[in-house]
Amino acid sequence: MRELNVVGVRVELPTNQPIVLLKEVDGDRYLPIWIGAVEATAIAYEQQGVKPARPLTHDLMRDMLAALKAPLKAVEIVEMRDNIFYAELVIGDNVRVSARPSDSIALALRVGAPIRCADQVLTEAAIVIPDEQEDEVEKFREFLEQVRPEDFAG
Repeated sequence: MRELNVVGVRVELPTNQPIVLLKEVDGDRYLPIWIGAVEATAIAYEQQGVKPARPLTHDLMRDMLAALKAPLKAVEIVEMRDNIFYAELVIGDNVRVSARPSDSIALALRVGAPIRCADQVLTEAAIVIPDEQEDEVEKFREFLEQVRPEDFAG
């Protein structure tokens, strides 16, 4: 397993499909995962520090885990099959719950849990961005600073 950081979310054109972009902490590979608009909004809200008037689903999950004294220890992206990513929430004393990566990432951001990915998934799906394309990543980061969560609402 390799630890990943969330670079951010954006809308892929021309399909208007949101993606979350993850990057290896100790490496140069990026993992793009296409996600739903609701999950993209939840991730963007948390990254931008937006606090809705009422809790979103991922906030509710965070609060339930805290109330049950079952901390989220990690999120692990464990498999990719037929171009679909599979993740597991590692809760408490190594209880594992299958979950979509997008929901898992939104929850991990809310509780500060690490996000990890199986080496085989990275080998199959990650991309390396050459140095000359690093400015594109910087442009992506600048885009993330300007995008609003409402931009993901279909």
